[in-house]
Amino acid sequence: MRVALDTGPLHGHQTGVGRAVSNLSDALGSRNDIQLQPFVLSFRARVDGNETRLPLPARLATRLWAHWPWPRADRWLHNVDLVHGTNYIAPPTSLPTVISMYDCWFLEHPASAHPDVRRAGEILRRSVAAGAWVHTSSNATTRKATALLGTDRVRTVHLGPGAATVSPSQTPEICLPFADSPFIVAIGTTEHRKRHPWLTRLVPKLNTGVSLVIAGATGDDTPHLHNAIDGLPPGNKERIHTLGPVDADTKAWLLAHARAMAYPSLDEGFGFPILEAQHAGLPIVASDVGSIGEVGGDGVALVDVDDADGFAAALNEVIDHSDDRERHIARGRSNVARFSWQRCADEMVELYQEVAASS
Repeated sequence: MRVALDTGPLHGHQTGVGRAVSNLSDALGSRNDIQLQPFVLSFRARVDGNETRLPLPARLATRLWAHWPWPRADRWLHNVDLVHGTNYIAPPTSLPTVISMYDCWFLEHPASAHPDVRRAGEILRRSVAAGAWVHTSSNATTRKATALLGTDRVRTVHLGPGAATVSPSQTPEICLPFADSPFIVAIGTTEHRKRHPWLTRLVPKLNTGVSLVIAGATGDDTPHLHNAIDGLPPGNKERIHTLGPVDADTKAWLLAHARAMAYPSLDEGFGFPILEAQHAGLPIVASDVGSIGEVGGDGVALVDVDDADGFAAALNEVIDHSDDRERHIARGRSNVARFSWQRCADEMVELYQEVAASS
């Protein structure tokens, strides 16, 4: 089967979607029954010799696709059997189409989404109405997508684990201010869904001397995060360290040296940091929402999303040298073994075959 695969997420700053596309592309490329034709919708991306550039300005194309199925991509995607849009949208085409969506937050809360993200939702809905299939990365997202998009052409294919990393021998300079004290880490873009401001308000409830470290790109909740920190009782503001986006070595050091990971999201479609933390032997306390329990298994301490006292108490429990902490670490490491990129590729090919057959 010849598959046109959107490799746009591999260009520029690589997010969790970029890591997913990179690993899936490698796993699919190792098969002898799949031939990939990578394509990119961008004038600025530096494409390699194997990638096809759709000669359209991305902003103009998405504005058009939100209202009309034109211009179609058939003229540029030659001799392919199926198109896989890996980042919530796919170009209009007469070919069988699969679109990956990793969470439904932007469909459930369009008023909170960036205009470009809302436009992606409009394109997604038009594509589904025209017959496209939807790939999700969790059963929780499949249930939501089925209802929100009004289709039964939604299938779950779990992703693989995040990259296994080795902590650097030297402490990264950005981590020196808290390197000698116990700390909790939260990793992710500071957007409303991640609830970083809510998490900072729990710091006064944490064990004495424990710091909170937040690593991730700035997002729509960054101003609220700063306000929440400034509003903490005296003596607590200094316990919080916001690092911004970090490189792979710094993230590996954080996972290797933290006492626990806090994951207080309002919703999750998969959650690479969960598996990365479990691989590193880090216990996790998380909201009982979305796919978190599905992906993290019994290696995650789940707390009701509105239970601030319970969340802080669970963090204090796993920070301590306790039997509960060791159980979560052991269960987490066992849980990671459930996921692999080869299995993801195998199930994705089964989805491709189902979509092609139905067309």
